Amino acid sequence: MRNTSANFALYILGRGAEQQLFRNPVGSGLDLLLTANARSGVAVNDECMLKFGELQSKRLHRFITFKMNDTYKEIVVDQVGDRETSYEDFTNSLPENDCRYAIYDFDFVTAEDVQKSRIFYILWSPATAKVRSKMLYASSNQKFKSGLNGIQVELQATDASEISLDEIKDRAR
Repeated sequence: MRNTSANFALYILGRGAEQQLFRNPVGSGLDLLLTANARSGVAVNDECMLKFGELQSKRLHRFITFKMNDTYKEIVVDQVGDRETSYEDFTNSLPENDCRYAIYDFDFVTAEDVQKSRIFYILWSPATAKVRSKMLYASSNQKFKSGLNGIQVELQATDASEISLDEIKDRAR
């Protein structure tokens, strides 16, 4: 739900007890995401933004995968991994023959012994996925990603080697 007042848009996201009110500047990531996706025909389920906020701000999750629903009209939360979930568990959650959008919160220690974290955005589009799926995910990718403020590293992967732990470590630095 969107109400505009002056230069702000108010959104009520979530359902029931999880409902939250967001006030964002018009033209912000969330505003652009919700309005652009509404025009393109692919909507973003409110839970996607709520879970991303929980990962980014509250650090409740290690990863989130998102998928398009069966009609390819809405992006929904697919899986959520808690903070103790391993990177291997995350990569195993990605299907071999279908696309996904994924967020991964990668913790690491620098050469100077400083604890850091990077939030990765991954477009998973395996070669074995259906052509229609690959096209729809690719065409909605920019709009979906633009609403996820705080992404630090972006990757597109077509096979597991492109998101190996070594690759993630290299890209995090």
